[in-house]
Amino acid sequence: MSLDVPAGSIVGLIGPNGAGKTTLFNCVTRLYQPQQGDILFRGESLLRLRAHEVALRGVTRTFQNLSLFGNMTVLDNVLVGYHFRMDKVPLYSVQSVLRLPAVRRAEREALEQAHEALSLVGLERVAGRPIRGLPFGTLKAVELARAIVSRPALLLLDEPASGLNYEEVDRLTQLLRKIFKELELTILIVEHHMGMVMGISERVVVLDFGRKIAEGSPREVQNDPEVIRAYLGATQRSA
Repeated sequence: MSLDVPAGSIVGLIGPNGAGKTTLFNCVTRLYQPQQGDILFRGESLLRLRAHEVALRGVTRTFQNLSLFGNMTVLDNVLVGYHFRMDKVPLYSVQSVLRLPAVRRAEREALEQAHEALSLVGLERVAGRPIRGLPFGTLKAVELARAIVSRPALLLLDEPASGLNYEEVDRLTQLLRKIFKELELTILIVEHHMGMVMGISERVVVLDFGRKIAEGSPREVQNDPEVIRAYLGATQRSA
Protein backbone atom coordinates (compact mmCIF):
# COMPACT_ATOMS: atom_id res chain seq x y z
CA MET A 1 0.00 0.00 0.00
CA SER A 2 1.46 3.35 -1.04
CA LEU A 3 -0.19 6.68 -1.75
CA ASP A 4 0.58 10.38 -1.85
CA VAL A 5 -1.72 13.14 -0.59
CA PRO A 6 -0.59 16.38 -2.25
CA ALA A 7 -0.72 19.51 -0.09
CA GLY A 8 -3.87 21.56 -0.65
CA SER A 9 -5.90 18.68 -2.11
CA ILE A 10 -8.79 16.44 -1.14
CA VAL A 11 -8.08 12.74 -1.63
CA GLY A 12 -10.77 10.10 -1.15
CA LEU A 13 -9.95 6.64 0.22
CA ILE A 14 -12.60 4.02 -0.49
CA GLY A 15 -12.99 0.25 -0.38
CA PRO A 16 -15.22 -2.53 0.97
CA ASN A 17 -15.58 -3.11 4.72
CA GLY A 18 -12.39 -4.59 6.09
CA ALA A 19 -10.21 -3.19 3.30
CA GLY A 20 -7.89 -1.45 5.78
CA LYS A 21 -8.99 2.18 5.52
CA THR A 22 -9.35 2.93 9.23
CA THR A 23 -6.26 0.83 9.94
CA LEU A 24 -4.32 3.15 7.66
CA PHE A 25 -5.63 6.17 9.59
CA ASN A 26 -4.64 4.52 12.87
CA CYS A 27 -1.11 4.02 11.55
CA VAL A 28 -0.82 7.64 10.42
CA THR A 29 -2.00 8.97 13.78
CA ARG A 30 0.19 6.48 15.67
CA LEU A 31 -2.56 4.50 17.33
CA TYR A 32 -1.09 1.47 15.53
CA GLN A 33 2.52 0.55 14.86
CA PRO A 34 3.12 -0.65 11.29
CA GLN A 35 5.20 -3.80 10.94
CA GLN A 36 7.10 -2.38 7.99
CA GLY A 37 7.32 0.61 5.68
CA ASP A 38 7.23 4.29 6.57
CA ILE A 39 4.80 7.20 6.78
CA LEU A 40 6.19 10.60 5.81
CA PHE A 41 4.61 13.97 6.53
CA ARG A 42 6.43 16.98 5.13
CA GLY A 43 9.51 14.83 4.75
CA GLU A 44 9.53 13.64 8.39
CA SER A 45 8.82 10.06 9.44
CA LEU A 46 5.76 9.91 11.70
CA LEU A 47 6.82 6.49 12.99
CA ARG A 48 9.41 8.14 15.24
CA LEU A 49 6.71 10.18 16.95
CA ARG A 50 4.07 9.57 19.59
CA ALA A 51 0.41 10.33 18.93
CA HIS A 52 0.39 13.80 20.51
CA GLU A 53 3.58 14.69 18.61
CA VAL A 54 1.86 13.79 15.34
CA ALA A 55 -0.97 16.17 16.31
CA LEU A 56 1.59 18.89 17.07
CA ARG A 57 2.94 18.47 13.54
CA GLY A 58 -0.52 19.41 12.23
CA VAL A 59 -2.29 16.07 11.68
CA THR A 60 -5.77 15.67 13.20
CA ARG A 61 -8.68 13.31 12.60
CA THR A 62 -12.28 12.43 13.22
CA PHE A 63 -13.42 8.91 14.10
CA GLN A 64 -15.76 6.42 12.47
CA ASN A 65 -17.68 6.21 15.76
CA LEU A 66 -18.34 9.43 17.65
CA SER A 67 -15.82 9.98 20.46
CA LEU A 68 -17.38 12.89 22.33
CA PHE A 69 -17.74 13.50 26.07
CA GLY A 70 -21.45 13.34 26.89
CA ASN A 71 -21.17 15.10 30.26
CA MET A 72 -19.44 18.14 28.77
CA THR A 73 -20.70 21.09 26.76
CA VAL A 74 -20.22 21.55 23.03
CA LEU A 75 -17.58 24.22 23.70
CA ASP A 76 -15.66 22.05 26.16
CA ASN A 77 -15.65 19.14 23.71
CA VAL A 78 -14.12 21.39 21.06
CA LEU A 79 -11.56 22.72 23.55
CA VAL A 80 -10.34 19.14 24.05
CA GLY A 81 -9.06 19.32 20.48
CA TYR A 82 -6.88 22.28 21.42
CA HIS A 83 -5.56 20.93 24.70
CA PHE A 84 -2.32 19.52 23.29
CA ARG A 85 -1.40 23.05 22.18
CA MET A 86 -1.56 24.20 25.80
CA ASP A 87 1.39 21.98 26.64
CA LYS A 88 3.58 24.29 24.56
CA VAL A 89 3.45 26.74 27.49
CA PRO A 90 6.62 26.03 29.54
CA LEU A 91 5.80 24.31 32.85
CA TYR A 92 2.11 24.61 32.01
CA SER A 93 0.87 22.56 34.97
CA VAL A 94 2.79 24.72 37.46
CA GLN A 95 1.84 27.98 35.80
CA SER A 96 -1.78 26.85 35.61
CA VAL A 97 -1.97 26.39 39.37
CA LEU A 98 -0.48 29.85 39.90
CA ARG A 99 -2.65 31.42 37.15
CA LEU A 100 0.37 33.13 35.61
CA PRO A 101 -0.02 35.45 32.58
CA ALA A 102 1.25 32.90 30.03
CA VAL A 103 -1.49 30.47 31.04
CA ARG A 104 -4.20 33.10 30.92
CA ARG A 105 -3.09 34.14 27.44
CA ALA A 106 -3.08 30.51 26.29
CA GLU A 107 -6.58 29.95 27.68
CA ARG A 108 -7.91 33.08 25.96
CA GLU A 109 -6.41 31.90 22.69
CA ALA A 110 -7.94 28.44 23.14
CA LEU A 111 -11.40 29.93 23.72
CA GLU A 112 -11.07 32.21 20.70
CA GLN A 113 -10.04 29.30 18.48
CA ALA A 114 -12.87 27.10 19.81
CA HIS A 115 -15.51 29.77 19.18
CA GLU A 116 -14.11 30.35 15.67
CA ALA A 117 -14.26 26.61 14.92
CA LEU A 118 -17.86 26.42 16.15
CA SER A 119 -18.78 29.47 14.10
CA LEU A 120 -17.21 27.89 11.02
CA VAL A 121 -19.37 24.76 11.36
CA GLY A 122 -22.47 26.78 12.29
CA LEU A 123 -22.75 25.71 15.94
CA GLU A 124 -21.88 28.88 17.85
CA ARG A 125 -25.50 29.09 19.06
CA VAL A 126 -25.22 25.76 20.96
CA ALA A 127 -21.73 26.32 22.40
CA GLY A 128 -22.99 26.16 25.98
CA ARG A 129 -25.33 23.18 25.48
CA PRO A 130 -24.47 19.75 26.89
CA ILE A 131 -23.53 17.22 24.23
CA ARG A 132 -25.98 14.63 25.51
CA GLY A 133 -29.34 14.97 23.77
CA LEU A 134 -28.19 16.87 20.69
CA PRO A 135 -29.16 15.54 17.23
CA PHE A 136 -26.73 13.12 15.60
CA GLY A 137 -25.95 15.50 12.74
CA THR A 138 -25.02 18.20 15.26
CA LEU A 139 -22.72 15.79 17.08
CA LYS A 140 -20.94 15.06 13.80
CA ALA A 141 -20.38 18.80 13.34
CA VAL A 142 -19.04 19.09 16.90
CA GLU A 143 -16.48 16.38 16.19
CA LEU A 144 -15.48 18.19 13.01
CA ALA A 145 -15.05 21.44 14.95
CA ARG A 146 -12.88 19.63 17.48
CA ALA A 147 -10.68 18.32 14.65
CA ILE A 148 -10.15 21.77 13.06
CA VAL A 149 -9.84 23.90 16.22
CA SER A 150 -6.05 23.55 16.19
CA ARG A 151 -5.88 24.64 12.53
CA PRO A 152 -4.32 21.41 11.22
CA ALA A 153 -2.38 21.05 7.99
CA LEU A 154 -3.76 17.56 7.29
CA LEU A 155 -7.28 16.51 8.28
CA LEU A 156 -8.20 12.82 8.26
CA LEU A 157 -11.96 12.23 8.05
CA ASP A 158 -13.12 8.71 8.88
CA GLU A 159 -16.63 8.23 7.43
CA PRO A 160 -17.95 11.70 8.34
CA ALA A 161 -21.27 11.02 6.56
CA SER A 162 -21.97 7.76 8.39
CA GLY A 163 -25.46 7.79 9.92
CA LEU A 164 -26.55 10.99 8.16
CA ASN A 165 -29.57 11.34 5.89
CA TYR A 166 -29.28 12.69 2.34
CA GLU A 167 -30.07 16.26 3.34
CA GLU A 168 -27.46 16.14 6.12
CA VAL A 169 -24.89 14.64 3.72
CA ASP A 170 -25.46 17.54 1.31
CA ARG A 171 -24.96 20.05 4.12
CA LEU A 172 -21.81 18.26 5.27
CA THR A 173 -20.41 18.27 1.72
CA GLN A 174 -20.91 22.02 1.45
CA LEU A 175 -19.40 22.51 4.91
CA LEU A 176 -16.29 20.49 4.03
CA ARG A 177 -15.81 22.52 0.86
CA LYS A 178 -16.08 25.70 2.91
CA ILE A 179 -13.60 24.50 5.55
CA PHE A 180 -11.20 23.24 2.90
CA LYS A 181 -11.16 26.63 1.22
CA GLU A 182 -11.12 28.90 4.28
CA LEU A 183 -8.54 26.95 6.30
CA GLU A 184 -6.43 25.93 3.28
CA LEU A 185 -6.45 22.33 4.44
CA THR A 186 -5.25 19.07 2.97
CA ILE A 187 -7.91 16.38 3.47
CA LEU A 188 -7.82 12.59 3.26
CA ILE A 189 -11.36 11.27 3.55
CA VAL A 190 -12.61 7.71 4.08
CA GLU A 191 -16.24 7.42 3.09
CA HIS A 192 -18.78 4.83 1.91
CA HIS A 193 -21.16 7.48 0.55
CA MET A 194 -20.00 7.34 -3.07
CA GLY A 195 -21.87 10.44 -4.21
CA MET A 196 -20.14 12.51 -1.55
CA VAL A 197 -16.61 11.16 -1.92
CA MET A 198 -16.71 11.29 -5.73
CA GLY A 199 -18.16 14.79 -5.68
CA ILE A 200 -15.65 16.28 -3.26
CA SER A 201 -12.38 14.46 -4.04
CA GLU A 202 -9.83 15.48 -6.65
CA ARG A 203 -8.32 12.00 -6.62
CA VAL A 204 -9.60 8.70 -5.25
CA VAL A 205 -7.60 5.72 -3.97
CA VAL A 206 -9.25 2.31 -3.69
CA LEU A 207 -8.23 -0.38 -1.18
CA ASP A 208 -9.24 -4.02 -1.19
CA PHE A 209 -7.99 -6.42 1.49
CA GLY A 210 -5.10 -4.11 2.39
CA ARG A 211 -3.77 -3.45 -1.10
CA LYS A 212 -4.32 -0.56 -3.48
CA ILE A 213 -6.21 -1.69 -6.56
CA ALA A 214 -6.90 1.66 -8.23
CA GLU A 215 -6.07 5.35 -8.09
CA GLY A 216 -7.12 8.25 -10.27
CA SER A 217 -9.79 10.84 -10.87
CA PRO A 218 -13.30 10.03 -9.64
CA ARG A 219 -14.39 9.22 -13.21
CA GLU A 220 -11.40 6.92 -13.80
CA VAL A 221 -11.98 5.06 -10.55
CA GLN A 222 -15.72 4.63 -11.11
CA ASN A 223 -15.05 2.95 -14.45
CA ASP A 224 -12.16 0.76 -13.27
CA PRO A 225 -13.00 -2.99 -13.64
CA GLU A 226 -11.06 -3.89 -10.48
CA VAL A 227 -13.06 -1.38 -8.45
CA ILE A 228 -16.35 -2.66 -9.84
CA ARG A 229 -15.29 -6.24 -9.05
CA ALA A 230 -14.24 -5.36 -5.49
CA TYR A 231 -17.54 -3.68 -4.67
CA LEU A 232 -19.68 -6.31 -6.34
CA GLY A 233 -17.66 -8.96 -4.52
CA ALA A 234 -18.24 -7.19 -1.22
CA THR A 235 -21.97 -7.16 -1.91
CA GLN A 236 -22.01 -10.85 -2.73
CA ARG A 237 -19.94 -11.81 0.34
CA SER A 238 -22.30 -9.96 2.67
CA ALA A 239 -25.46 -11.27 0.99
